[in-house]
Amino acid sequence: MIEVKNLTFSYGKEKQALHGLDFTVDDGEIFGFLGPNGSGKSTTQKILTGILNGHGGFVSLFGQEVTSARTREFFQKIGVLFEFPYLYTNLSAIDNLNYFASFYPERQVRDVNELLEQLEFKKDFLKKPVSSYSKGMRQRVSMARALISNPRLLFLDEPTSGLDPSGAVLFRKIIEEERRKGTTVFLTTHNMVDADLLCDRVAFISNGNIVALDTPRKLKEKNSSHQTVIDYLYRGKREEKTVEAAELEEGFFFPHDEILSIHSQEPTLEDMFIQYTGRGLS
Repeated sequence: MIEVKNLTFSYGKEKQALHGLDFTVDDGEIFGFLGPNGSGKSTTQKILTGILNGHGGFVSLFGQEVTSARTREFFQKIGVLFEFPYLYTNLSAIDNLNYFASFYPERQVRDVNELLEQLEFKKDFLKKPVSSYSKGMRQRVSMARALISNPRLLFLDEPTSGLDPSGAVLFRKIIEEERRKGTTVFLTTHNMVDADLLCDRVAFISNGNIVALDTPRKLKEKNSSHQTVIDYLYRGKREEKTVEAAELEEGFFFPHDEILSIHSQEPTLEDMFIQYTGRGLS
């Protein structure tokens, strides 16, 4: 679906943003592209979506080089959720979506009301102007805009930004449903929970370079201490013991009356990002 080879980009002579990126994204994959502010992830997404010109290297989407693919047919196959909502604030959710839907063939467009219902948009605000919406409500309309055309390739930039926990769970469910339909998803985010739960593979980008690329599980397993913390009761007292995971194959070898909990000590995805880049995501 996406093929990138030796991708470079510079903002002027003295500010090179990308230093030869190489990666692919398979059909139907959710691919996470993670990095701190200024790392080059937004620049990369703008190149992939055809917004930014002047890059070096090779970029292909749908089997076609991106510089020659900027046609109406190309843009009708992708959906984009930008980090900041691009909506007409004087129009309602319904009017915004009907307007954006007009750019696509009628047979391709989803039903606006059904889509907003799926996104649990408040019915009382359907015909009120976007200027009266909360950040979470605007995010729902923006997601509906990205999905309105049934895209084959979906670019999501901070999709759960501004949502409460239940809204974030809903968005993750919808993204997974899109993948089950065969949609390919390119996800840029600071939210490591989203990346860990959703992504088949993740790439860590720092200072314009990809410093790690693998599945979330493998990245964590490669750097795991393989230790387990066991909480247990013994003679009426709560105890804690750290043991090597391999030791548990022979059972609990220490005296105990009751096992209360067992916790693996594998690192988080954010731990891995900091280890590979030396930086947090903020």
